[in-house]
Amino acid sequence: MFRRVVRASKFRHVFGQAVKNDQCYDDIRVSRVTWDSSFCAVNPKFVAIIIEASGGGAFLVLPLLKTGRIDKAYPTVCGHTGPVLDIDWCPHNDHVIASGSEDCTVMVWQIPENGLVTPLAEPVVVLEGHSKRVGIVTWHPTARNVLMSAGCDNLIIIWNVGTGEAMIQLEDMHPDVIFSACWSRNGALICTACKDKKIRVIDPRKEKIVAEKDKAHDGARPMRAIFLADGNIFTTGFSRMSERQLALWNPKSMEEPISVHELDTSNGVLLPFYDADTNVVYLCGKGDSSIRYFEITDEAPFVHYLNTFSSKEPQRGMGYMPKRGLDVNKCEIARFYKLHERKCEPIIMTVPRKSDLFQDDLYPDTAGPDCAIEAEDWFDGKNGEPILISLKNGYVPGKNRDLKVVKKSNVLEGKPAKKAENTSPAQSKASPHPCTQNEGKLEELLREVKSLRDLVTLQDRRIAKLEDQISKVAI
Repeated sequence: MFRRVVRASKFRHVFGQAVKNDQCYDDIRVSRVTWDSSFCAVNPKFVAIIIEASGGGAFLVLPLLKTGRIDKAYPTVCGHTGPVLDIDWCPHNDHVIASGSEDCTVMVWQIPENGLVTPLAEPVVVLEGHSKRVGIVTWHPTARNVLMSAGCDNLIIIWNVGTGEAMIQLEDMHPDVIFSACWSRNGALICTACKDKKIRVIDPRKEKIVAEKDKAHDGARPMRAIFLADGNIFTTGFSRMSERQLALWNPKSMEEPISVHELDTSNGVLLPFYDADTNVVYLCGKGDSSIRYFEITDEAPFVHYLNTFSSKEPQRGMGYMPKRGLDVNKCEIARFYKLHERKCEPIIMTVPRKSDLFQDDLYPDTAGPDCAIEAEDWFDGKNGEPILISLKNGYVPGKNRDLKVVKKSNVLEGKPAKKAENTSPAQSKASPHPCTQNEGKLEELLREVKSLRDLVTLQDRRIAKLEDQISKVAI
């Protein structure tokens, strides 16, 4: 039904292309856990993949450039005692990642600058508060160190990672398993999809449900719900006849959807990935071998089918690169990291353009790595819109600050808080003196590198001059 309408769109001819074999990450034992998460998280520096691990849960963290065959002995992040179910990179620090596990805990990890050299078993902080496995972890988009987790105990907890405390607990709102939880663009609201077939819009700080829709999709299989940039909600689910559906909702009047579309009769859960800058939604079905993409506009039918990228192998999971990690010189508008059974394959989505100039229409200012507000301000009721950056010259990563966890002393706090305190190497090491020493060493190294670079440039010029003279002599 989508193909009948031909409409003008700059994304109509987006084409996907898998990279060559030598640019894939090979020989990875991707997790076989039966949980509908993406199993992969990506940022401009690292790709993280949940893997099979004996005696607990682990995930790999690979620098983006470390392609090819990955050694079986390659170090992992391995502090969980049960399988890892979900991972999420912090949007404000490319070296910090959170993980949720079957062992009922959430752990936050600091990855070294150049990746792991030895296995990492000591998290910066352990967040304990769930009584059943934790299947969803997602960072606040604009406030520093605010993390949301959802568990199979039907409980949503919002943490201040900087202090290791559970600040908000949303109990008794979900009578069944939570399939998905998503922040709004400025992080003021969250949207959840639950096994009771309801979509809920929640104000977490007031701890109340702002809007909800019963039977958003009639089918019994898992739904997904995400916020769009304009505040509308996009959902994927199943009809009563087990057809896969997608729908668009206005949270201010959820009686009827703005738009509903049937896709096909496959039974894989559709994972939506949304680009807020271009209003394009990519749907990756678990077990599918295709990625469909749609443009969302203000004109009927509101959700416009663009195209499908198809490949031979089915996908076990999918990672989605933030906009600042893309190559703007190649008109790359999205990059996916597709998980096979034994490898991870990057897929590049490109808009064909003849010009080599920067394409302003493809790359409006996008959310940068700087946080808009601190955790304490957000918990006090303030909101902050994403701080936007231009991608005109490509994104150049700055220096990330270490995540420091400062536990508040409270005699009433029990064992979990103490454990979180003990697992905070960043706190125990935090003293001003070594920090200034390290900064001095860093400056010295940078000066040395600069002088070496200048020397190389001079030598290059000298060699070029000599070659020129030799060529003249030869003539």
